[in-house]
Amino acid sequence: MDNFSLWQKYKKNNDINAKHCLVEEYVELVKIVAGRLSTTYGNTVEYEDLVSYGIFGLLDAIEKFELEKNVKFETYAQIRIRGAIVDHLRNLDWIPRSIRQKVKAVEAAYRKLENSLGRSATDREVSIELGMTIKEFHSILQQISNLNIVSLEEQLSEGNFKSISDEVENLPENIVCGDEIKEILKDTIEQLPERERQVISLYYYDELTYREIGVVLNISESRVSQLHSKAISRLKGKLI
Repeated sequence: MDNFSLWQKYKKNNDINAKHCLVEEYVELVKIVAGRLSTTYGNTVEYEDLVSYGIFGLLDAIEKFELEKNVKFETYAQIRIRGAIVDHLRNLDWIPRSIRQKVKAVEAAYRKLENSLGRSATDREVSIELGMTIKEFHSILQQISNLNIVSLEEQLSEGNFKSISDEVENLPENIVCGDEIKEILKDTIEQLPERERQVISLYYYDELTYREIGVVLNISESRVSQLHSKAISRLKGKLI
């Protein structure tokens, strides 16, 4: 039976067997999203756990998907799957409060400096604003790398930015938001320093891992992590 027939049977007749078939048909999407996120969270959360969290998102996507909408299910489902995984990670509270406080401090420093300077703040300027050395600042960037991704997705998904469109490939981590936010995000990415913009592009659009990006840019994996953290902190400073 083809997918369209399965959808028809489930949506029109609430056929549970058809729903089970749809889950089996699209479970690979969960593995893809979980595999992608495991490159970031693999040191703290097992891949199998990410898959189990993602299954809830797939079930939710199948339940809420509307056939008449001009949206591909795969596109819609990946957003729901990723959202379910992020929600579970947040509820686990697996990142210490001290790290969360550091994230807020870095974001506030970028926001304050870049609003007053009218340009991207340098590492030295941010470190001075935070009252620390460059080495200490780089260490913090390394520590907050994982949380930055989750936190950005939380802020966007919890705001009024939930419209679904086929433009998801144009946004970091397939976050879908309103037209105004899309424009702000696009403009902010374009204003990032070149190296940070390259990391964002390679990580989110080309879907390379930190290690692969390091090879492309001829820098260390830890340096990629630092650049990513800075880029996301700048983006959040504009969006929040």
